[in-house]
Amino acid sequence: MSLSRSSRLDALGLAALPLWLALIAAPSPVRADATPTALPPPAMTTPIAEADGMRHAVLAGGCFWGIEAVFQHLDGVTEVVSGYSGGEAATADYDSVSTGRTDHAEAVRIAYDPRRVSYGRLLQVFFSVAHDPTQLDRQGPDWGRQYRSAIFYVDEAQRRVAEAYIGQLDAAGVFDRPIVTRLDPLDAFYPAEAYHQDYAYHHPNQPYIVFHDLPKVANLERLFPGDYRDTPVLDTTP
Repeated sequence: MSLSRSSRLDALGLAALPLWLALIAAPSPVRADATPTALPPPAMTTPIAEADGMRHAVLAGGCFWGIEAVFQHLDGVTEVVSGYSGGEAATADYDSVSTGRTDHAEAVRIAYDPRRVSYGRLLQVFFSVAHDPTQLDRQGPDWGRQYRSAIFYVDEAQRRVAEAYIGQLDAAGVFDRPIVTRLDPLDAFYPAEAYHQDYAYHHPNQPYIVFHDLPKVANLERLFPGDYRDTPVLDTTP
């Protein structure tokens, strides 16, 4: 059973708050050292483009709040939208997806300027700090297929880069367990409800955000200082 994050504290009760906070704060023992390290860049990637025009990437790796927060701070990204991919339009809403019985994953659609950041760099950040790609159908304290690790590629070039990078990382043994990230063609992306957009920015003191998502943003700044921007790109009015 999967409870929505907003209702989890109510369900557990205040007496269980210390245990819940300890659970979401606990690091995942994926790498030999508990501190995330910058993974090697993809050997195969799309080059920095010279032509104008935005590109899109759709990534899923647990709660979309944290994935969104990370990429909002990445230079070259112009928009990040939380939403759902992998299922039908009729079930593209938070209540339905939270049951874990739809085909949707919580995902983010990233618009980026290919003159400033490559698709390969997006994937490097995705695997280095945004989520744990070795957890099957879960991410941290969140369980269910809707929290699976997935790359929804928009074209064959993205598929080739992502497939090659996963093989590169597995071959290098940078994780203690195999990468379980799915590669699926992007059929559709459905934006999530308005209250999910820019969630970490608007709720910086919520325990879930403090213990589970803000450390990801801090790791982005620490591991990719040249690509980090302090002011996030927002989808909603501050």
